[in-house]
Parts: sequence; structure tokens; C-alpha cells
Amino acid sequence: MKPIWIVDDDQSIRFVLEKALLRENLPTRSFTNPQEVLKALTDTPEAEGPQILVSDIRMPGGSGLDLLEKVKERLPGLPVIIMTAFSDLDSAVSAFQGGAFEYLPKPFDLPKAVELIHRAVAESQREEVAQESITAAPEMLGQAPAMQDVFRAIGRLSQSNVTVLITGESGSGKELVARALHKHSPRANGPFVAINTAAIPKDLLESELFGHERGAFTGAQAMRRGRFEQAEGGTLFLDEIGDMPFDLQTRLLRVLSDGHFYRVGGHSAVKANVRVIAATHQHLEQRVKEGAFREDLFHRLNVIRLRLPALRERREDIPMLTRHFLQQSAKQLGVEPKRISDAALRMLSQFDFPGNVRQLENVCHWLTVMAPAQVVDVNDLPPEVLNGQPVPLPEAERRVDDRPVPVEDPVVAMTPVTLASLPSAVVQAGSVMAPAGGWEGGLQAEARQLLESGRTDVWDVLTRRFETCLIQTALVNTRGRRIEAAQKLGIGRNTITRKIQELGMDDD
Repeated sequence: MKPIWIVDDDQSIRFVLEKALLRENLPTRSFTNPQEVLKALTDTPEAEGPQILVSDIRMPGGSGLDLLEKVKERLPGLPVIIMTAFSDLDSAVSAFQGGAFEYLPKPFDLPKAVELIHRAVAESQREEVAQESITAAPEMLGQAPAMQDVFRAIGRLSQSNVTVLITGESGSGKELVARALHKHSPRANGPFVAINTAAIPKDLLESELFGHERGAFTGAQAMRRGRFEQAEGGTLFLDEIGDMPFDLQTRLLRVLSDGHFYRVGGHSAVKANVRVIAATHQHLEQRVKEGAFREDLFHRLNVIRLRLPALRERREDIPMLTRHFLQQSAKQLGVEPKRISDAALRMLSQFDFPGNVRQLENVCHWLTVMAPAQVVDVNDLPPEVLNGQPVPLPEAERRVDDRPVPVEDPVVAMTPVTLASLPSAVVQAGSVMAPAGGWEGGLQAEARQLLESGRTDVWDVLTRRFETCLIQTALVNTRGRRIEAAQKLGIGRNTITRKIQELGMDDD
């Protein structure tokens, strides 16, 4: 993992942060002034550069704000946390305007500082993964006529700033289309900012979109820029727009109409030079009839509509996509890419993929980890594909017409899986995505067999294997990112680190 760079002329501040981050297994590198940082950026290979930068504002020999500006010129995606005294709030506002991730007032509460740094690290890792996927892989793949129509539409819109509404089922690639529209537009040099309006609580969504002023609500200790300001000069992608609360639809309509908005608690209008691209899996015309979506906003968004076909409507693309995802998954896990037989490809092509391209990608990741041979055959496919049953989707994706779809809980297989039987690169990234089935029955059978054998450590044996499977599955899901895996499992960062050590998962 890349280190956190700490810049402060106060040795005690550096020492406290270094020790606190070391306890969280976060490497650090410290500097006493901005000149040292700029020299290190020049001398250090990009792969060994900072994960995030934590800098004081006032130091002998340079300003943290000047350092922020110069760092952002070299590494625009690097999260920068500015430390400042309470009396320096004006400087903190300038830091936000300069692109700082957050500011940390001195004297700070150490646990809160560490929590903030963890958030910045998680954001940095998400940006790295997103950037890798954008630069290392083709933007979009598809030879089917329906996809060629989408490509032609993107080409026709390449010199336009018009608002676009993308429709299609969950997992069909709506954000990829939005990114392609941005990349091939006159705003390509500006930022692309995405927000899923369905994933953010209603009470927080307004502040996320429009930002807030200091003191606008409890906990608003400083002015914060919203997504509209972050996307200035670029593109703002509003995913799942059909789920936006009705009162916020009114505010969005105003921005689209006159190009101005107000931060939460603000009294001065802020001009928005932003292209809006919206997406939804819902039938917006029906939502309008039901009174859940503003008709005037619908017409504002529906200037140009692009419909993405479901994967079952472009089955001829499945073989090409499968080979691509197998290559991509192998690269992520650091293993040899699996090949797939023609018979297995035919079986995949017959599956309906209710989760669309995202579900096919998950299946390929499963095959990379679980298929026993280098050539994937029919019998190696997940049981859900062989049985023609839908593969369970993450909770956020189990939606049809805005109604939750009941599905069984994800299954953890209780069959023995030893770390030695898997490649070390797979173990390091997390390695078990088990086939679905009646795992409670498998647990009972395994427990019965151990109990009848006369063992007296059955609880420890099965608990150890259960915890190992859970943690490995979560690490696969998060591409090896422990902090995110802990969050998804509902356990603490220290807990997952301790469990990995206790279970011997760091041995390789």
C-alpha cells in the first residue's frame, strides 16, 4: 500500500499521527516543509507515491495552500487533507476551493483524524480502481446491432453539451455510457463526477449535491462544496434519478433551468457550468403519472434519450465480454487468465443474466477463483447458470420497478477450502466465492460428521472455517481492500486485521 504523506513543521504532530496510523497498519512518510514534498514527488516513482497527503497550512518556507495547488497540478486525483488552526477558517475555505478533500482543525481529536484519513484512503483506492478500469480496458465492448446504435449515438453527441437521459436495466452499463459521453465531449478535460441518488439518504442528498455553508446544520463546521461545484467545467452523472426525492427534484429543475443554485444554508447564488447526464432503470413516464416524478423535470432531462439494451438482447456479445472479463479478473488477482470452452460459452449465452453485464463480470471473477482447471468447461460454471436460476445480486441492485425483490441470503460454502490449495495472489486478494446451495444443511452434515468422529474442538474448527470464508469472500468483492471489506461485513477495521492474523490468512 502507498504511504500517507504527512507535512508539518511540528514534530509532535508528525509523531502522534505516525504512531496512530501505524496502529491501523497504514504506512507513513513525514516531511517538515513543502519543498521537501515537492522534491520527493519529483524523485519518487508514481507507484511509490502518496496514497493521500496530510498537510499543515502554515509552515516555515511555504504555505500548505501553495503546496495543495502544486500537488493538484501533478496529481489531480490525490486526496489532500489540510490541517489548520480554528482561527484559519478563511484559509480552510480557500483549501476547499483549491480541491482539498477535507480540513482538520487543530487541536484535533486523534480518533476522528484517523477516521478522516481512512475515508480519504478509501476514496483514493476507489479512484485508483476507477482510473485503472478506464485506462486499461476498452471503454465499451459490443458488436450487436443494438450496441452499435449506442456507439453511433455517442459519436453524434461527441461535440454537444446537451443533457442526456440514459435508460436501461441495472447492470447494463449506464455509467460506462456516461463516461464515454464525457470523454468524447468538449468537456473531456474537466472532471467527471458521479453520484447515485438512490444510495444516499434523503437528509444528506441535498448537501451532497449542492454543498453547505458553515453552520448550516449540526456538524457543518466549514463550508463544503457539493457535487455540482466539484463537476465545474465538466460532467455530473446523476445515477438512478428516478429515486430522487420530490422536493430535491424542484431544486435540480432550477439548476437545469437557469444554471444557478444555493448551498444549504447559503444566501448567495452559485453559478453551475456543468453538463448533466442522468440515468435510471425505472419507467419515468409511469413515475410521472403516479406523481412521484415531476413532469417538467422529466422533459428537461429527456432532451436526448439513450436506451441501453439488456444483455439477453445482445447475446452475440457474451463470448467476447466473457473473454474480456476473464482477462481483466486474472490481471486484478495476479493469476494466469482462464480460457473457456465453446460448450461453456454456449451455456453462458443461453443464460438470461438478470443482472446484465455486471452479473457476467461477477461470474467471470467467480470462475477465475473457483474453476479447478485452466480451461473452463460446462461443469465448472456456477450452479445458478447451469440450473438457469438468477445469480443473487447485491442488495442495492435487487430492484424491479423500485420494489425490493426477495432473494435468498448469500451463501457461504462449508466445504473445506485450504489456503495452500489456492494461488498466493488469490489468497492475498481474498479467494472464496462459493456456489449457492443449502449451506445450513451442509453445515449440519459437516458438524454431525465431526461430532461423531469424537472431536472436542468442533466449534473452533467450524467457526474458523466460517470466518475464513466470510472474510475471503468480502476481500474478493472489494478487490482485496480490507477497510471496505470490514465495512461491508459490519465489523471494525481492527477486527478484520486481527481476524486475518488469527486465521493465518497473511501467511503467504
